[in-house]
Amino acid sequence: MTAEAGSAEAGIRRFISGLGIAQIASWGSLYYSFPQLAEAISADLGFSKAVLYAAATLGVLLSGLAAYPIGVAIDRGWGRVIMAGASTAAGLLLLMWARVEGLTAFFCIVGGIGLLQAATLYEPAFAVVARRFGPLNARQAITELTLWGGFASTIFVPLIELLIAEFGWRGTLGALALVNLGLCTVLYGVLIDPARDQRHATANDRTRPTVAGEHLSRALREPVFWLLGTSLTLHAGIFSLIAFHLYPLLLERGLSPSTVVTVIMVIGPAQVAGRITVRFLTAEHSAAALGSFVVSGFPLAMLLLWAGGDSFVAATLAAALYGGANGVMTIVRGLVVPEMVSQGGYGALNGALNAPSLTARALAPVAGAALWTVTGSYTTMVIMMLGATVIQAVAFWSAVLWSRLRPAAAACPATASAARRE
Repeated sequence: MTAEAGSAEAGIRRFISGLGIAQIASWGSLYYSFPQLAEAISADLGFSKAVLYAAATLGVLLSGLAAYPIGVAIDRGWGRVIMAGASTAAGLLLLMWARVEGLTAFFCIVGGIGLLQAATLYEPAFAVVARRFGPLNARQAITELTLWGGFASTIFVPLIELLIAEFGWRGTLGALALVNLGLCTVLYGVLIDPARDQRHATANDRTRPTVAGEHLSRALREPVFWLLGTSLTLHAGIFSLIAFHLYPLLLERGLSPSTVVTVIMVIGPAQVAGRITVRFLTAEHSAAALGSFVVSGFPLAMLLLWAGGDSFVAATLAAALYGGANGVMTIVRGLVVPEMVSQGGYGALNGALNAPSLTARALAPVAGAALWTVTGSYTTMVIMMLGATVIQAVAFWSAVLWSRLRPAAAACPATASAARRE
C-alpha cells in the first residue's frame, strides 16, 4: 500500500469511526433515553404514562413527515448543515426539557426532539455515507456504521440510570444536552464535508430541485418500491411492538421480572452479532440475497414466541433469532435502494421509504395496547405479528423477484434521466 493510499484509508476510518461515535450518542441521548426519563418524570410531575408516550408518538409521527424532505436536502449536499444543526437544536431542546413544568411545553419539546431524530439517526447518516462513497460503494461503510450504533443502548441505558440516580432527571437532561452540543454537533460538523463527496453526487445538486421529484415519481411507478415499502413498514411496526410490549407479554406468560429482563437483554448482543456476521458477507452477497435470507427469521421468531408458552428457553431463542434478524435488516435497509430501486436520489428515496415506517413505529405500540385492552391478553397480538412477519417476508421476496425480472435498463431510470440532464 502506498503512502497516499494509506492516508486515504486512514481518512475513511476516521470518517466512519467519528460518525459511528456520533450515532451512538445521537441514538443514546435522543431515542433510548426516553423510557427511563419518562419513569422519572412521571414520578416527579405526575404525568401519566399514556400522556408521556402520546408525546413520544407525536414526535415519531413528525419525524415521519420530515424524513423525505430531509433526504432530499442531503441529496443536494446539505448533510453537514442538517445533521450538525439538528444536533444543536436537539441540545437546546434538551436544556429546555430540563426546565419543563407544564404539559404543553413537554409535548412541544418532546415532539420537536422526535422530529429531529429524522435528521440525526441512521437514515440521514446512511445518505451522508452514500454521497461520500457513492450508493453502490457505501456497503461496507453502512455496515460498519450500524455496528457502532448497535452499542448505543448498551452504553447509554446504564449511563442514564446512573445519571438519574446521581443528578435526577433534570440533571440527566442537562448532561444529554451537552452530549449533543459538545460531541454530536462537533463530529457531524467536522466530518461531513461536501467537498469530499463523489463528483457525480455534487454536480449541480443544489441547482436542480426537480431531480429528487423525478427519482421519486419514477420509483412510485415501480412495483419494487411498493413491495419494499410494505416489507420495511411491517418490519418497523413489529420492531416497535417488540420494544414496547415484549416485557409485559412475557410477564403475562408467567415469567418472573428478572427472567424477562434476561430474555430482553439477549436482543442487543444478537443484533450486534448479526451485523458482525454480515460485515464479512456484504462483499460476497447482495443486499437482496441477505434480505431474502434474513426475513425468514422474523416469522420463525414469532412462531417460537407464540408456541413457547412460559418456556424461558423458547423465549430466549425467539429473542436471539429476532435480534439477529433485526440487526441484519437494519443494514439491508440501507443497501436495497441503490441495488433494487435506483442509484440516484438515495436520500430522497430512502426518506420516502422511511416515512411510512416511522408512522408504523409510532402507531404500533398504541394499536397493541388497544388490542390488549379489547382481548385481555397478548395472544391475539402475537398471532397478528406472526401473520405480519409472513407478509413482510413474502413482500421482500416478491420485490427481489420483480427487480430481477425487469429489464436492466429499468433498474435505475431516474439515474439515466439525471445523467442526460447534466
